[in-house]
Amino acid sequence: MRKVLVITYYWPPAGGPGVQRWLKFVKYLRDFDIEPVLYIPDNPHYPLTDKTFLKDIPNDLIIYKHPIKEPYRLASLFSSKKTKRISSGIIQSKNQSFVEKAFLWIRGNLFVPDARKYWIKPSVNYLKGVLEKEGVDTIITTGPPHSVHLIGYYLRQTKPVRWIADFRDPWTSIGYHKKLKLTSSAKRKHKVLEFNVLNSADKIIVTSATTRDEFQQITNQPIQVITNGFDGSISMNQNLDEKFTISHIGSMLTGRNPIKLWEVLSELSKQNSEFKNALQLQFIGVISDDVLQSLNDLGLQNHINVIGYVSHERALEYQKKSQILLLVEIDSQETIGIIPGKLFEYMAAKRPILGVGPENWEVADMVSHTKSGRIFEHSDDIALKSLLLDWFAQFQKGELSVTSKNIEQYSRRELTRKLAEYI
Repeated sequence: MRKVLVITYYWPPAGGPGVQRWLKFVKYLRDFDIEPVLYIPDNPHYPLTDKTFLKDIPNDLIIYKHPIKEPYRLASLFSSKKTKRISSGIIQSKNQSFVEKAFLWIRGNLFVPDARKYWIKPSVNYLKGVLEKEGVDTIITTGPPHSVHLIGYYLRQTKPVRWIADFRDPWTSIGYHKKLKLTSSAKRKHKVLEFNVLNSADKIIVTSATTRDEFQQITNQPIQVITNGFDGSISMNQNLDEKFTISHIGSMLTGRNPIKLWEVLSELSKQNSEFKNALQLQFIGVISDDVLQSLNDLGLQNHINVIGYVSHERALEYQKKSQILLLVEIDSQETIGIIPGKLFEYMAAKRPILGVGPENWEVADMVSHTKSGRIFEHSDDIALKSLLLDWFAQFQKGELSVTSKNIEQYSRRELTRKLAEYI
């Protein structure tokens, strides 16, 4: 059985989507004659935790740990709430305080590529011995944080190992870079580091065809698309909410605010008393203040149910009970290749997916191919209103459902099979 060393920052008890990709790969790699060895930080700063993920860690998995120094711990002494929000990806676009602006500037310009940069050098020195001890000839780094890729970059310069770099998100083209108040010097540093990683890794893995096409403009190294996916069985015959529940699972960031959707829902509530009485907007996860303000401004405050962050298991339960599952992405050319991990779990929940995203969003083709819902652009309103009325009529008859197909290809085990073949 071949051994591979997986280097990742996120690992249980970390919560959120970042931990799931490699937790599930590691869970199934042994089925395909690959023995994973893990390297993770000993004392990480995780803004979200979920101990239910611990049960998915394989028995007798070898895990190496080394301490990490993170600036978020020091920053939290000044403003723990703002530090937690920034480290979990919530960046307000309006009404930023001086402290928040300062944090963003420091984070963007003094910590390139990210706030975990001080883990790079100690990890390289530590892992030299691990590679020899375990007899590993292949390492896999997964980011973000992209500083993890730099561990692979420098380790490969000192040891004759194969290196595979897995990108869960793009690097320099990702939308939040614009919010980090980067100087020209910081932008150049990111570009250089991205180029070095893409041209030094033996193989590259990405989660979307859009990112693959982007990276192919930078490197000639092999690139494989392996999406995220769902684990477990596909839902059947679940008990649904009695309300016309539209649920969003995960972080509803400021930039994702689907104003047209809120306007259509507000309009329908004013025009149709039955729709008004049945409508419920449910948010499972962190929600931006800007989004809440938009809902309040449109008179939808009485239809909001903010659950907050829950364990992954509880989130899956909410998905299966919801009448409609909401998927939203920022309206930008930079986000057309962003495929939220929740998409695949939405598919497995077998509830209609209502998506709002940018023009030419890669998700639209996937949802269309699987017949698992409908995707709209942020500017759409007439077609969106028509669909919601149609779905509401089906809901009233107890017949709102989807007849999705071809979703088995996104199971975590099948995706691990694809990964094993690529390794």
